[in-house]
Amino acid sequence: MFVSVVLDPGSLDSAKALSVVLKQYGFKKVQRACWESTAVNEALFVKLKQDIDRVTDYYDTLRIYQFPLKGMFGITELRKKKWRRCLIKQ
Repeated sequence: MFVSVVLDPGSLDSAKALSVVLKQYGFKKVQRACWESTAVNEALFVKLKQDIDRVTDYYDTLRIYQFPLKGMFGITELRKKKWRRCLIKQ
């Protein structure tokens, strides 16, 4: 599945920690705050979210775009240390 992560870190330390996590999962930086990968499956995605949650704080915001996800387009957002997911049908 294609996964894109767009970051809005609250501090420089969070930005560095997030980039380390994303590199570990094989993501490539394509723009200043955007990372992409095509090698992420559902099981790996769960682990990725746990690692992201571990290195972020209340002030960090990020969005994860996934396609295809159960035949739909998925948007997962971390804001104020809470995860939210929206699935959009084609």
